[in-house]
Amino acid sequence: MAEITLNAKERIISRKSANKQLRIGGRIPGIYYHKKDAPISIDVAEAALKPFVYTSETHIISLAVENRVELPCILKNIQFDPITEKIVHFDLLGISRDEKIEIEVPLLFIGNPVGIKQGGMLQQIIHKILVECLPADIPEHIEVKIEQLSIGDAIHAADIKIDKVKILNAPDAVLVTVVPPKVEKEATPAEGEEVKEPEVITKGKVEKEEE
Repeated sequence: MAEITLNAKERIISRKSANKQLRIGGRIPGIYYHKKDAPISIDVAEAALKPFVYTSETHIISLAVENRVELPCILKNIQFDPITEKIVHFDLLGISRDEKIEIEVPLLFIGNPVGIKQGGMLQQIIHKILVECLPADIPEHIEVKIEQLSIGDAIHAADIKIDKVKILNAPDAVLVTVVPPKVEKEATPAEGEEVKEPEVITKGKVEKEEE
């Protein structure tokens, strides 16, 4: 997997008002942390961060902070404004190139299942799968071929085999399946239940019977 450089500035002030001014200026506050080092408060250009957020692939980030050696890391968490849905904060997790890490990798389903032609419906249950491997072995995405799926067939986590990558999801976890089409049945009276005729309601006044 290729590394992509993300240029950042170190933040000294972390007050809410200062972070708000950063966002107004087109920069997003964040933090880099590593189990062996002290956290570093940073901010990056919003445009530079977006390619790591709005993507269907996994990336290793080479964080470039002025006066520091570039730091390998992964995007661990993103916070969005609940109203505008804009990015308001992010976390980067530092990694060591010689230590395995756990990370979610997107699944890319390939093909048109035969079960669809049979009238079935495709259900994608899991869109990302948890793996463990060395940083250099992290796949950008995992392709899952689904052409062979008929109605009732499914692909499980145990079916995914990748060299140098361990799948951490439960082996019986369903990733994708083809289910039968839904059939709506008309309501039928239960056995022994009397079928009532619809009540007829007449308009106007009912004339009083003569005595």
